[in-house]
Amino acid sequence: MDNPNFKSGFVAIVGRPNVGKSTLLNRVVGQKVAIMSDKAQTTRNKIQGIYTTDEAQIVFIDTPGIHKPKSELGDFMVQSALSSLNEVDAVLMMVNATQKRGAGDNFIIDRLKNVKQPVYLVINKIDQVKPDDLLTIISQYKDALPWQEVVPISALEGNNVVEMLEKIIDTLPKGPQYYPDDQVTDHPERFVVSELIREKILQLTRQEIPHSVAVNVEKMSRQDEKKVHIQATIIVERPTQKGILIGKGGSMLKKIGTLARQDIERLLGDKVFLELWVKVVPGWKDKKSALQAYGYKKSDY
Repeated sequence: MDNPNFKSGFVAIVGRPNVGKSTLLNRVVGQKVAIMSDKAQTTRNKIQGIYTTDEAQIVFIDTPGIHKPKSELGDFMVQSALSSLNEVDAVLMMVNATQKRGAGDNFIIDRLKNVKQPVYLVINKIDQVKPDDLLTIISQYKDALPWQEVVPISALEGNNVVEMLEKIIDTLPKGPQYYPDDQVTDHPERFVVSELIREKILQLTRQEIPHSVAVNVEKMSRQDEKKVHIQATIIVERPTQKGILIGKGGSMLKKIGTLARQDIERLLGDKVFLELWVKVVPGWKDKKSALQAYGYKKSDY
């Protein structure tokens, strides 16, 4: 790194479900997503998004959810999350401007009282409230913690997001650029890859295959520094659809795989080894268990 004043740091995002953490990350990393991230089966932090400029790099991480534990395992996970909060350079606590401060927020605030690093209060969804309502929300939280800053934003519309990033960078230490300029994001990786595959299916089969086809990315792992191995299953409802997708001597499936692989390689900036299978699951669209398994989870929306 040529810039001696370059700043870098790790920033944890915490908050109740549905406060807009994913929306904020998508806004921050924009379209430049290099989708691979480490999926080690440990309590290590998962990288969610990386924001890089010529002056700084912020690595956003997602801690295991801070919630009221109902079991020993739950208690362990919360303790892991809390310990990781002291290993980052800053913490963003996100709240929803359309909701009053509640028990879930209080639980998180109590846990943040032991954090030594700067803690920012990020009030999201300001596009959905009147200015007077926003003042009421701020007053509910103002004295809860010694906030580094209180930053009202709209992750969806982009209001004040750049200003928020600049405030965070101001408090970061000087340091190296940990990751290349291409951003990394964890949340949409499998979703984006499955959508690229599904797009090719719809392009190549046109009327023969209805839009009720699902793609389940079952495995996505890095074989080495330059190659990513992806295994995906295409789900259809009828055996005739399976026949169309496979094609004579596997020709259609090969064509789908080739076109999808080219797009995925452009997205990842890496070579990709893509394996595709086709599976018939009658009436999958009406089965809750199937919808969950194929990634259609209510919690994601």
